[in-house]
Amino acid sequence: MSGMDASAGIGGVGDELVAPFGLNERVKAYVALTKPRIIELLLITTIPTMFVAARRLPSAGLVALTLAGGALAAGGANAMNMVYDRDIDAIMERTKHRPLVTGAISPRSALVFAISLELASFLLLWTTVNLLSAVLAVSATAFYVGVYTMWLKRSSSQNIVIGGAAGAVPVLVGWSSVTGHLALAPVVLFGIIFLWTPPHFWALAVRYREDYAAAHVPMLPAVADLSAVVKRIILYTVALWVLSAALAPVAHLGLVFFGITMVLGAAFFRQAWSLRRDPSPKRAMKVFGFSITYLTLLFLAMGITAVVRHP
Repeated sequence: MSGMDASAGIGGVGDELVAPFGLNERVKAYVALTKPRIIELLLITTIPTMFVAARRLPSAGLVALTLAGGALAAGGANAMNMVYDRDIDAIMERTKHRPLVTGAISPRSALVFAISLELASFLLLWTTVNLLSAVLAVSATAFYVGVYTMWLKRSSSQNIVIGGAAGAVPVLVGWSSVTGHLALAPVVLFGIIFLWTPPHFWALAVRYREDYAAAHVPMLPAVADLSAVVKRIILYTVALWVLSAALAPVAHLGLVFFGITMVLGAAFFRQAWSLRRDPSPKRAMKVFGFSITYLTLLFLAMGITAVVRHP
């Protein structure tokens, strides 16, 4: 174990020495704590979901408040993740420049920042949107930190399969912000992101499998034969394809959207299948990149279709 292990984890947060960074660098470090790119992806799924729930364009104010609350909750969760994982982040090449590793921010300050974001998220959503949305947002954080980060990530090769459910909660927040309740359609949307997460993340993990192995994190590509990883990526991609197609009748999105799910699903399947003949990190990163394109296009098509069909 590394020398940082004794103080790692939320339970061992202390006032570790912080390097003398300037104000600008500190601000950038706090932004980095929230993992903005992950937040962007979560918000991409929230807005179209609101369009489907409303069957029209929801008010700009409601969209802005829901996105703000969701971003605060996700940012807080990501910051807590960095606090707990700072020991392994120092080992992994991909994460060794994170602010808690470089010393730009102390673990105690990062934890206070994270908790503040969660409180702000709950209060904002509760007072301006509704209580259900607020509870769902902070529940996703509790699951991501407690179940994925603190339990499964370091103990099970199924970590991202189960823990990835936290990333599917924003669609529930988006739906409930409009309707005040949940239904079958948001559950299907939740399932779509749940199934999308493993092939998306495993493709990335193929590229960084040595990093995970060095940090003793049992991410599937680091502990299993690549042929087995590829088979699971393909299986999850097929299941995602089927469930995405099922969204068309469940959400009353029509044949055009069904056709779009067929085309996008076939394209994703082709990318996943290509790993059978070339499971290299380079090819895996292409699959990873396409997975983001797939999800973005699927949700954009969903949102546009909902508004066009129900003007």
